Amino acid sequence: VTQECFVQNAAREYAKLYAAEAETLEGFGEVPEIIPIFLIHRPANKIPYATVEEELVGEFVKYSVRDGKEVNFLRRDSEAGQKCCTFQHWVYEKTSGNLLVTDLQGVGMKLTDVGIATLAKGYKGFKGNCSFSFIEQFRALHQCNEYCEMLGLKSLQTTHQKQRKATSTKSKNLPNSSTVKKMVPKKAREHRDVISSEH
Repeated sequence: VTQECFVQNAAREYAKLYAAEAETLEGFGEVPEIIPIFLIHRPANKIPYATVEEELVGEFVKYSVRDGKEVNFLRRDSEAGQKCCTFQHWVYEKTSGNLLVTDLQGVGMKLTDVGIATLAKGYKGFKGNCSFSFIEQFRALHQCNEYCEMLGLKSLQTTHQKQRKATSTKSKNLPNSSTVKKMVPKKAREHRDVISSEH
């Protein structure tokens, strides 16, 4: 429960910085907000710790891509979905690809229950609660939209394609590619603890 609060409130701080930058741009409009989550201690209760947050009323939508299999059309086509993807791109660029806010979901522009993925060693002493493979998946799958362009973010597709071309060129120069052992990294999957929070 403590980790859940820590992650969401850390992501909230990034969202505030993103909003401060985006709101200065003409035509950007409303910016997604990650709502705060609070940890309460009730020593007399059977469940002594619980989380409390604002109740979101309306259609609950998952906007971000958690893994390669999950692509939500509401994410791609809605204004909130596009701005969430831009937020992910913005955080990725600001942290030099070391951190990604993922599992962006909520009602309209109000988001909750988010996750953070960091590289294996963490980022500035902070470790998220999602697999670092999410960062690789985001880099490969993200398609920039008009909000990414408004913020002047660099296209990840171009970088990814250049890396793929460089890799394929190197493999052609190998004396005998059939004798070279290919190392396939294990896909590490970290399962997030499912904690039923009382509201």
